Amino acid sequence: MPKTPDLTLAKQVCSIGLALCSLVACQRAPDGKLPGTLERERIELPADANEAVTAIVVHEGQVVHRGDLLLTQDQTVAGEQLARLSAATAQAQAQLEEQQRGARETTILGARARRDQARAQADDQVRERERLKGLISQNLVSRESFDRQSAAAAAAAAALREAQSALRELELGTRHERIAQAQQALAQARAQQRELTTTSSRLEVRAPLDAIVDALPYRVGEKPPHGATVAVLLASGAPFARVHVPEPLRLRVKIGSAASIRLDGAASEFKGHVRYIASEAAYTPYFALTETDRSQFAYVAEVALDDLAAVALPAGIPLTVQLTLESAP
Repeated sequence: MPKTPDLTLAKQVCSIGLALCSLVACQRAPDGKLPGTLERERIELPADANEAVTAIVVHEGQVVHRGDLLLTQDQTVAGEQLARLSAATAQAQAQLEEQQRGARETTILGARARRDQARAQADDQVRERERLKGLISQNLVSRESFDRQSAAAAAAAAALREAQSALRELELGTRHERIAQAQQALAQARAQQRELTTTSSRLEVRAPLDAIVDALPYRVGEKPPHGATVAVLLASGAPFARVHVPEPLRLRVKIGSAASIRLDGAASEFKGHVRYIASEAAYTPYFALTETDRSQFAYVAEVALDDLAAVALPAGIPLTVQLTLESAP
């Protein structure tokens, strides 16, 4: 079963702990000394398809680099769809090339032969019509025979015009409108193929940056729903301290304010600076609250650790931040 509920519970417990710490800090931090925890940037990688996990190639706690494969999902369906689109793209390419090349020489020669045959038949029908026309004046043939021959001559002339038009179309080549349509069909087929290729590649979940694998909620064979978190990473590099600044101190804490950080169990302090402070209180006050009530609110702040030695520190360690407070306005 996926471990997502456990992760959610852990987040809730951590949030409750931070809330309690912040409430205590609101009452006991007039000098800018605040409790908190050491954190790292958290990256949650979602499943892009509702497909079963087929392989997990990393383990929790492992250091990974950008582009490293973390896990794969079943690509059977995507592979079949990609094969169909590849065939459609090849067909569109062949049709475009056929339109661009135009008719083969043998096809044109055949059309010329049919035109010559139609011309010969038309000439024969015209000569026969003229012969019967002369015999009518001598009363040697009936008018009906002459009319039938005239219709046959007209039909032969129409067949000749048709054969000439067909030959001319072949000699002039494919109209540019048909070539444009074939080009558009090919472009559409290629776009669909690229889209499915991208979708298929997302069934291979890879690390977007250098990080540490924090959690793998699903096991091989399980089928995460679309959008579910399948891997949780903690960014490598220097961690940061997360604290809650009490409302009475908010005006004296600014971005860039210096700070010193002491971790539980560490022999020395680490230097840092405030890199972020929320514009709204973590516990949003109502405008009618009294000054005493407002003093219980706190603002989430992040303090970056500037020492290079902090890169190797693990996340989750309790700490104390001593902020250098600005002068009160």
